[in-house]
Amino acid sequence: MKEFLALRFDAPMMSFGGPIVDNFGVIQDFPALSMMTGLLANALGFGHADVDHLENLQRRLRYAVRRDRQGEKATDFQTVDLGQEFLQGTGWTTRGAPEGRDGASSDRTHIRYREFRFDAVFTVVLTLVPPGGQPDLAAVEEALRQPSRPLFLGRKPCLPAAPLLFGRYSAESLVAALAMVPPVPASRRDEPAEGGSLPAWWPAEDGGPADESVLIEVSDERDWANQIHVSRRLVRRGRVTVREVPE
Repeated sequence: MKEFLALRFDAPMMSFGGPIVDNFGVIQDFPALSMMTGLLANALGFGHADVDHLENLQRRLRYAVRRDRQGEKATDFQTVDLGQEFLQGTGWTTRGAPEGRDGASSDRTHIRYREFRFDAVFTVVLTLVPPGGQPDLAAVEEALRQPSRPLFLGRKPCLPAAPLLFGRYSAESLVAALAMVPPVPASRRDEPAEGGSLPAWWPAEDGGPADESVLIEVSDERDWANQIHVSRRLVRRGRVTVREVPE
């Protein structure tokens, strides 16, 4: 049996960023590998300069996602002059130390469009391969209980409505672990559980109900040294059976 951590993404708004085209920031159906790496790295206190730690964490991370509530998608029209003096200074805080921002990338007003998902709920199970490396699953679990920085779901305005850590499970695979995590009550869901199942995404190599799933190719691995997305991987999109819980 393998050990997995379960996370519950429950927030007024979240953003699972996909490829950005010009000034249009679209979202995808599930959190990217780079987003999950960044989320855990943020909890662990890693910074952008910790390239080796970030690459190691991303290389070892395995996760699967279930959509318990799809919510609504909307596009935000944004205009901002990042060069204004009041936008330059401290803001986010690493535990015990203030953290600043570098200011404007230009002296012009930025106009952009960013998609967000509102009032959605997702369940994530994750593990690290190999399990004996550093950080180990226990370190990640503790970091999620007491993160080094405020955690957010994709973009900094997307703050979770509750602690992310949901529990720890023992199972044979990611899909099996995902099926063990209870969903949100039916009264909170906005799509039916077809045959007792909900939409899910998991790594192709994890197996799962392959005959009832579709292989999709994604490019969501980040080159942390150069801050660009690279490579491709295969993900299965299908459904995972859930165990209903009483209201």
